[in-house]
Amino acid sequence: MAMPMTIREYLRACDIDFEEVTHPREVTTSRIAQQAHVAGSQLAKAVMLHGDSGYHVAVVPSDCEADLDKLSQLFHEKVDLASEDEVRSRFSDCDPGATTPVGQAYGLQVYLDEMLRHQPDIYFEAGDHETLVHMSGSEFDRLMAEIPHGQISRQR
Repeated sequence: MAMPMTIREYLRACDIDFEEVTHPREVTTSRIAQQAHVAGSQLAKAVMLHGDSGYHVAVVPSDCEADLDKLSQLFHEKVDLASEDEVRSRFSDCDPGATTPVGQAYGLQVYLDEMLRHQPDIYFEAGDHETLVHMSGSEFDRLMAEIPHGQISRQR
């Protein structure tokens, strides 16, 4: 599967300069980082959350996990990890488990971990298990300029 049009068109509409990087098929972000020779701190992963007000996406470095307590405080409601079925229904044009950090392209509220800001380069899943989107850190900062950010992850 190639990058879904939802993601591609959103990046184009935002005038973001990016490239696609292929890698051997992997489903975990730690293995993807290894296969693609990318630091875990520069591989952004999306964690879809479910709360009373709906769905949210937390974007954290792949070598960290989302801090659900901090996220619950930020959203002023208890949030939990969304089920696989919930993720599939919102990201229907992505491979299962290949959720993109560009949740705003899918109408979702996104919150960005502070550690991903100002990185020299950022990579994230392109909606399949064989392609990463790569862009400069400045392009990623521009893409996420309107997205709230803070310390929302912790080391695994």
